[in-house]
Amino acid sequence: MQSARRPSILVVLHQENSSPGRVGQVLRESGFDLDIRRPPLGDPLPATLEEHAGAVVFGGPMSANDPDEFIRRETDWLAVPLKEDRPFLGICLGAQMLVNHLGGRVEGHGKGLVEIGWYGLNATEAGAELLRWPEMVYQFHREGFSLPSGATLLATADTYPNQAFRYGANAWGIQFHAELTRVMMQRWVVHGAHRFELPGAQQGRDHLGGRLIWDIHLKRWLVEFLGLVFGRPAGR
Repeated sequence: MQSARRPSILVVLHQENSSPGRVGQVLRESGFDLDIRRPPLGDPLPATLEEHAGAVVFGGPMSANDPDEFIRRETDWLAVPLKEDRPFLGICLGAQMLVNHLGGRVEGHGKGLVEIGWYGLNATEAGAELLRWPEMVYQFHREGFSLPSGATLLATADTYPNQAFRYGANAWGIQFHAELTRVMMQRWVVHGAHRFELPGAQQGRDHLGGRLIWDIHLKRWLVEFLGLVFGRPAGR
């Protein structure tokens, strides 16, 4: 007897060696397969998500405001999950692309501050009604976003006030990174060390030290959050 086909989540990455990390692990454990595409390397995006249970667009070192063809193509492509009302999650760059698509703004802090390291997070009333949020989250960005018209703010912070939002029933954007495994964080700390001198950034030792304290809570949140966004396949 042939086993039932597992539903697939479209995963959009932006570098050759990028990984979906813990998001990929949790989705696979929840009963999904991953269809990984890398548009900067020429991978196409599907014209419809009829064959997918949802999509995740991850972060990257580029800006959602860059003029690169793949940035414009990805941003325009977000009309697909929105029109088809498929579950969509944008993480960092992915969230910023969603904001641009919805007519919002993506820009740096007025005083040049960045969030690179561990920073406090506060759930809004709407966010707290959905699930319990972590008190500290891992960040690695130089730009933030406005809250798109019609979106609901779910979590906020001091330096960049818009940290998580929901648009409609099935589109979600988060500014912070819950997907990093320990190996991924070590890689980011090594390759991103030149950014630790930016105003507001934390030193690498604080990235790794903070993980020992706060990551367990961030991981718990991620499991619950992905269950909220994508649910579980039938029969799981």
